[in-house]
Amino acid sequence: MKILACNSNRPLAEAIAEYMTMSITKASVRRFSDMEVFVEVHENVRGEDVFVIQSTCYPTNDNLMELLITLDALKRGSARRITAVIPYFGYARQDRKSGPRTPISAKLVANLITTAGADRVVTLDLHSGQIQGFFDIPLDNLYAAPVFVNDIRARYDNVMIVSPDVGGVVRARAIASRIDADLAIIDKRRERAGVSEVMNIIGDVKGRRCILVDDIVDSAGTLCNAAEALMKSGAVSVSAYVTHGVLSGGAVARVTSSPLEELVITDSIPATEAMKLAHNIRQTTIAPLMAESIQRISEERSVSSLFD
Repeated sequence: MKILACNSNRPLAEAIAEYMTMSITKASVRRFSDMEVFVEVHENVRGEDVFVIQSTCYPTNDNLMELLITLDALKRGSARRITAVIPYFGYARQDRKSGPRTPISAKLVANLITTAGADRVVTLDLHSGQIQGFFDIPLDNLYAAPVFVNDIRARYDNVMIVSPDVGGVVRARAIASRIDADLAIIDKRRERAGVSEVMNIIGDVKGRRCILVDDIVDSAGTLCNAAEALMKSGAVSVSAYVTHGVLSGGAVARVTSSPLEELVITDSIPATEAMKLAHNIRQTTIAPLMAESIQRISEERSVSSLFD
């Protein structure tokens, strides 16, 4: 087995390799003067089981192209099996036609990854489960829930898990059932265009320590508005656990000035300098979870038993 890392999330790849007491395969992933991507693997991969670690986060298109060209290089190098390990799957939010004459970009990306040479895909907390059906190759969708559950148990007691929207209820319920906590749901409604959203909280949060659970935080608008609504409804404190901390634009500033006591994200996307300096943003690692999954896939053992 070999582990190969592209450039999007080198620290996570190194942490995974360290957990597995392995070294990362020597390879060059660089740019020509016109910014074309060039990949050269400096070790023999013929007949090897190779895992390529690459999050398709910002800059999304550059990182996606790096992944595709690396997969092609390994395929032409006669690797026995190539697994694309994509902790953060970019374009996942474009999983259906949102209107007439719009693309389903998640399906296109799935086709590109398959055509480039991947035999298997490992990812974390896909935005929607149906994306697994976009691939004609095996896909393992891992969950950050065990990491979050351990962290919540170590830091909190008597909490209420809150889903920031109706679509995230299944995810929130899974964590609530693991820690034997109550569940609340925030129902967002916009009466008409141009009118701000009204947030209705389903569940009694008065006097409770609330924890919001979601898969992606991008602009952080929904998360911060949800925190304000919970505090107005009598919550003692509000924290948030989110798998993928995209935090684009002014999101970090929005989080730091919000009522959120703490926002916990994983290292599926590398932290920016602004995230590291923010007083209420903390990153927790998924390296052991990813490493254990990679080890089990290589040894043809069950991955689902990790989440039992």
